[in-house]
Amino acid sequence: MLWRKFVVRKNERGLLFKEGDFQNFLEAGTYQFFDPFRKITVEIFNLAKPEFEHPLLDFLLSRYAEAMQQYCTRVELNNHQVALIRKNGVVTDILFPTTRQIYWKGFIQIEAEIIDLSEQYEIPRELASTLVFAKNVPLASRLGTAIYQHIIPEYHIGVLMVDGKRVQQLSAGLYAYWTFNRRIAIDVVDTRLQETEISGQEILTKDKVTLRVNLSATYQITDYLQLSLTVAKPLDFIYKELQFGLRAAVGTRTLDELLENKTLIDEQVFAHIQAKTANLGIAVHSVGVKDIILPGEMKVILSKVVEAEKIAQANLIRRREETAATRSLLNTAKVMEDNPTALRLKELETLEKVTEKVGSISIYGGLEGLLKELVKIRGS
Repeated sequence: MLWRKFVVRKNERGLLFKEGDFQNFLEAGTYQFFDPFRKITVEIFNLAKPEFEHPLLDFLLSRYAEAMQQYCTRVELNNHQVALIRKNGVVTDILFPTTRQIYWKGFIQIEAEIIDLSEQYEIPRELASTLVFAKNVPLASRLGTAIYQHIIPEYHIGVLMVDGKRVQQLSAGLYAYWTFNRRIAIDVVDTRLQETEISGQEILTKDKVTLRVNLSATYQITDYLQLSLTVAKPLDFIYKELQFGLRAAVGTRTLDELLENKTLIDEQVFAHIQAKTANLGIAVHSVGVKDIILPGEMKVILSKVVEAEKIAQANLIRRREETAATRSLLNTAKVMEDNPTALRLKELETLEKVTEKVGSISIYGGLEGLLKELVKIRGS
């Protein structure tokens, strides 16, 4: 009972205390102390959990600095540093700025990669993939407040914003950034061909006719960084400029001009939007009028106008045909007047037409008499 035995295993480390006062570190082994009054205690630490935490940690670091350096690894960070902790080569933890952590040296190899956040806040893509898709639950839980991550899909671009400033245009891929001491955000836009419509625009023409016009346009963002620096809301800007161009194109022309050539509107609106979007980082590919809707009473009026035009065209055609027929008869009469043979042939042609629907015919006075009678009939 006068001697006490303490065993520190190979996977353990011990702290020896006498009357609560620290005496020494104990490596693996068996220790016997003369302790009749049980004033000696030993605290055992399992090296499988290398993190060393103790109420006397500051005292040990100060008074036993050499021993602590021998048995422990010390990681201490300032306001602009973050550390990746690797255990046996695998990232298992992240230490935040102003953090201090002590690790036991043992069979688990501890590596601390300290990163200076004052200059380097972007996480390399390979490391970002490791962190973002980490299956280590404790590590994944700390990542939510440690990094900002975003995946930009294909055919999209992003703009990196740091503390409210637009810094860089990003292509498709995975991006991750340390969030300590700064605010990170990424704006993402689609770079594929897109369509916008201006629907139900009621516009007064030059001759005071109200039209409802539907317009369609296609556009593509080519440089979102430049566009975002120039225009606060790009889509609203395009919509309004298309409206202005449409109103200018319709308001300066009469209804007849618009109906005769709808491409006039397309050309003028396209020229207007091209001038407004030049050097903004956006390309407008096409502009086209989908519909021009007339008021109800105007439809009736136009229908009557079209009907009158068609009737006039029909009358004109009829008169032309009558004139041509009369001219043909006159020419025929002149020919027969100067040529008895032609006259006789015409008479025979007339006789043929008369007899087409007659079953039988009796002739008195011979063929000459029949022809004379036919002439009398035609004369009457």
